[in-house]
Amino acid sequence: MTNSVIAISPAAEAIAAEFPEAKAQLITRTEARQGFVKGIVKTGALIKTYAATLNRDLSTSVTPWYELKGKLKGDVNTERAAFVAEMTSAGFNKGTIDVYWQRVKEASGRVKVDNKVSGGAIDVDAKTLAELKTMINRIFKAEEEGGECTASQVKGMLMEAFAIMGGNEMDLG
Repeated sequence: MTNSVIAISPAAEAIAAEFPEAKAQLITRTEARQGFVKGIVKTGALIKTYAATLNRDLSTSVTPWYELKGKLKGDVNTERAAFVAEMTSAGFNKGTIDVYWQRVKEASGRVKVDNKVSGGAIDVDAKTLAELKTMINRIFKAEEEGGECTASQVKGMLMEAFAIMGGNEMDLG
């Protein structure tokens, strides 16, 4: 990953204006970040250019940069720190900085669900069924260990709700 400066001809700049992905191939990550911060009023194209540059520079062949973990996330953490520093010096507060970072992740391909950045869509019924199963199994375990819990009084209602939602009572316990 390099941060060297590349001169861009006016013709290349015109093409890059039409195609943010092409521009990302012509400029460095630092230039993309600085351009993003200075021209925040043109967020759409700037976010796409910055995101494309991060995708190019920080993603692995199988994992996008925003999903990297552990040691692989080192360059992402460094870039995030540089982003925060430049946004702060430009006068933006933490909340605004976090929102723009989220927008960059979304422009890079991360899926947004219900004001949360997440890996995919949430099926409310499936999630509720899984949570009911967890609650019922927790009650069973407490009862098996000889513990007394008030939740035992509603276990039957929870099991009924679990069955109504399509759960198999044989999967419990």
